Amino acid sequence: MRTVFRQTMGRESVDMESALARLLDVLMIAMAAALARLLPAGEGHPILEGAFVALDMALAMMLLPWFGVYESWRGRSKLHLTLNVVAGWIVVQLCGLAMMFLLHRAGLLSRIWCVRWTVITAMLLVASRLLIHAMLGRIRRAGRNLRMVAVVGSGAHRDGVLASIAASTDSGFRAVATFDPLHGETVADAGLSSFSELRDFANWVRRERTEEVWLAMPMSQEHAVLRIVEEFSGDLVNLRFIPDVRALAMFDRNVVELVGLPAINLMASPMTPHALMQKALFDRVFAAAALLALSPVMLLVAAAIKLTSRGPVLFSQRRMGADGNVFRIYKFRSMRVHAQQDGVVHQATRLDPRITRVGAFLRRTSLDELPQFFNVLRGQMSVVGPRPHAIEHDDQYRTIVDGYIHRYRIKPGITGWAQVNGFRGETDRVEKMQARVEHDLYYLRNWSFALDMRIVAATVVRGLVDRNAY
Repeated sequence: MRTVFRQTMGRESVDMESALARLLDVLMIAMAAALARLLPAGEGHPILEGAFVALDMALAMMLLPWFGVYESWRGRSKLHLTLNVVAGWIVVQLCGLAMMFLLHRAGLLSRIWCVRWTVITAMLLVASRLLIHAMLGRIRRAGRNLRMVAVVGSGAHRDGVLASIAASTDSGFRAVATFDPLHGETVADAGLSSFSELRDFANWVRRERTEEVWLAMPMSQEHAVLRIVEEFSGDLVNLRFIPDVRALAMFDRNVVELVGLPAINLMASPMTPHALMQKALFDRVFAAAALLALSPVMLLVAAAIKLTSRGPVLFSQRRMGADGNVFRIYKFRSMRVHAQQDGVVHQATRLDPRITRVGAFLRRTSLDELPQFFNVLRGQMSVVGPRPHAIEHDDQYRTIVDGYIHRYRIKPGITGWAQVNGFRGETDRVEKMQARVEHDLYYLRNWSFALDMRIVAATVVRGLVDRNAY
């Protein structure tokens, strides 16, 4: 009964904190709208703007939890929290604006006020969380609001976990004991209680009311893990497994749930369904906006192609998409119509005679890629991701370039981390393709909404004109 009571009280406390955090966010959205209106702004409809604010408040209540901003961030990256908050608010605002467009009321809103409100709200949402975490960090550095951690394991992996805890003084965790179930060795550290016997270790954990026991052990030590789990099966202790899988995993070792069971991804898409949903939502909104804004440019490009060379305006080619699904990618035609041998693709080279004058300009400025926003709208591509190659090149490189096929764990992109770092154009040597793949895998391992924004900005600033694009 005591166990049930403590668990119930813990859930109620978490639910209350989450409810208060949501209420605070909604109030800050309203306050930011009022602050934005106090400053000089363009003409707007006050009643309609009030309805827009109310709509965004409701959307925030529904959408922000998807971005994990109300979960416990003890020991987790504050930068990721900040990015999640900003990304969540941008999605809320975009959805609100989309509703206004559908109702044909967007034209009655003051654009200056709307932009100002968006920025002020983002600043308030981030500042409030950073302030709370700064206060908690100060409290934790003073030795309060800490969770005591006993680390089980041996060797370099255990030492790395202990070092990470010690270095994260604001995280709210403090290592207080170690136990080596494999070799029975103790740690010579005055600040840690060290044990070589499980019974002594377990009794100490219970006596000192230690909240956390972290198992920093290899995956092969199943028997030792089961012994510890069985020992603490009747205790209110958080047992967390931090396996040493560095030599096995292709990407970050995130834990997922499969048919109700926890699973560690060793070789699977490193992006969670939640992250993919964020990315897909951004892709569709950005692609629609880009096509609307660039439609005059696309019409001029189409006319220039048609007037200067024979053949269709668009060129299409089969490419591999996410999880190996094949689709047809669209580009503005930049070459003269020519016969091509089945199963053989000849990459464009510098001074390639097949490229037209207009085509050379389009390829150099990447304007030939604009029709791919239609691929994005159809869900076949992303705005940012690894660039897709011809299927013939996939067959060639997947066996000779390490990690090549893992580029297709997510949707290919119009631009990517490799492209903004100079890896564009012809890959006439395997080393070039290897470097491109390494950049693509870095993107998959480190994806964030902020990284996508950085790549988009870099594409606009310096990626549109590149000496390697021909």
